[in-house]
Amino acid sequence: MITMKVTAILPDDMIADVKAFTGGKNITDSLIKALNDWLYLKRIEKLNATLSKSPVTFQEGYSAEKVRNRSNRHDRS
Repeated sequence: MITMKVTAILPDDMIADVKAFTGGKNITDSLIKALNDWLYLKRIEKLNATLSKSPVTFQEGYSAEKVRNRSNRHDRS
């Protein structure tokens, strides 16, 4: 992983909240966890926007029941 050293002026109460919510070992760990969570949410939002414009469609004749039956044929009960 490539890293970057950053100097940022952030409010003390914001850092305290981030540390409390993330449970990070230190400020760096807490910020990494918070930023990863934020990026995860933004990626989900982007995916949702993409899917709302072009929803997933299934092939004609697709049946979840058929897929389940095909998966269950190897059941060893």
